Amino acid sequence: MNGQLSIFDFTMPYISVDKPIRLLEMFAGIGSQAMALRDLGANFEHYRMIEFDEHAVRSYNAIHGTNFPVTDIRNVHGTDLGIVDKDTFTYLLTYSFPCQDLSAAGKRKGMKKGSGTRSGLLWEVERLLKETPELPDILLMENVPEVIGANNIYDFHLWQDFLASKGYTNYVKLLNAKNYGIPQNRERCFMVSILGEYNYHFPEPIPLETCIDDFCEDDVNESFYINTPKAQEMIRKAIEDGRIEVKQIDNGIELTPGENHFGQGESF
Repeated sequence: MNGQLSIFDFTMPYISVDKPIRLLEMFAGIGSQAMALRDLGANFEHYRMIEFDEHAVRSYNAIHGTNFPVTDIRNVHGTDLGIVDKDTFTYLLTYSFPCQDLSAAGKRKGMKKGSGTRSGLLWEVERLLKETPELPDILLMENVPEVIGANNIYDFHLWQDFLASKGYTNYVKLLNAKNYGIPQNRERCFMVSILGEYNYHFPEPIPLETCIDDFCEDDVNESFYINTPKAQEMIRKAIEDGRIEVKQIDNGIELTPGENHFGQGESF
């Protein structure tokens, strides 16, 4: 908010989570949202996990010590969410739905309802929220910036309107990983939806104090080297652009950030 106040700061209370969290992860992948809660020291349990990719599910269970099955969200019903005892628990539902049909790197088929695209699976979340007798307290969406781009903004507004009709207050913002301690120029769209009229501010950026070199090992087995034509072309272009420099060393060459790298502490 850059230190600026709005009328909502005075008329709406800030959301506060003071009960144990039951986490419901749609399109869970390997559970990055669960990892974030874990690293924050939040009091939560892995309550429901829905993921179609069997490899991701195996990874999730190995990482988190769970035993969830492979599940297609299209076969899940609202009552399966098991939202009960809301006086005792806070229910947090995450839904980072597939981005392949939104991303600039894809064919941009979109996320229209009934389109049959992978990104269109968003509307399965709508169905679940219509079917469940009790609604989750908080919803969290993360996706590529194109989710609010010109090609998809109409459908995104339809989604926001639906959530508002169910009683949610929505907060949307583009956040970049490099502004939150990660040396990667990675922008994503986040939306926090809170059941009821509550105020919410996204976290303020923090100074970046690391660069990618801080996470690199000094000695790496050659089996991990990437030596493909595409990788060689990326390196060649980075050298031409001045983003990396080549230095001769005893055993070959060393690549270091050049004069035109993205900035102190950032990755190229």
